Amino acid sequence: MSSLLSIRNLSIGFDTDAGLAPGVEGIDLDVRRGEIVALVGESGSGKSITALSILRLLPAPPARVLRGEILFTRPGGQTVDLLAQPVSELRQIRGGEIGMIFQEPMTSLNPVYTCGDQVIEAIRIHRKMGKREARQEAVALFEKVQLPDPEQIISRYPHQLSGGQKQRIMIAMAMSGGPSLLICDEPTTALDVTVQKTILELIRALQRSEDLGVIFYYPRPWGG
Repeated sequence: MSSLLSIRNLSIGFDTDAGLAPGVEGIDLDVRRGEIVALVGESGSGKSITALSILRLLPAPPARVLRGEILFTRPGGQTVDLLAQPVSELRQIRGGEIGMIFQEPMTSLNPVYTCGDQVIEAIRIHRKMGKREARQEAVALFEKVQLPDPEQIISRYPHQLSGGQKQRIMIAMAMSGGPSLLICDEPTTALDVTVQKTILELIRALQRSEDLGVIFYYPRPWGG
């Protein structure tokens, strides 16, 4: 089976007053559809830098790609180097073909909009649906990520939800475009141990049901 994502010899540095500081060096990684690849390492080892570089979310400057390529096979079968794509193409790929779940949902969700409005907006952007149809899809996504009473949750603001519920909203948002690849950047770091387990089980269930490729960045082995 061919790779959904291939990272080849990726090296990233950061410009500082003292010169170029290394971020990651010589990363190689392959992810196939229906496969989970875990990248485990200590804090500061470059996991998040690698995750953010896939969708070119690192601020540049100071971040600078020194060498390498990130090859992604799009739904139509075309393989592209994400580092060489124009911004217009990246906008289609981000959130649509590649979804991302971040470490801290409270800083990723907008506190002045309801959870439903934020997911509905993502659905409309990536799937070109009308508002009513997008709302129905948001409710279906909330059910899929096992949120209690989705019709009520859709009208609530982030501060009205628990940490685990907010992370489920973020998972629903990451799934809103129907991606083939899901990037999970330490998505359970801010949660207690019991909730961590349920979120990991949910991501695993979605990976199986949707036949996703998943990259999981984690500070220690699961359950460790």
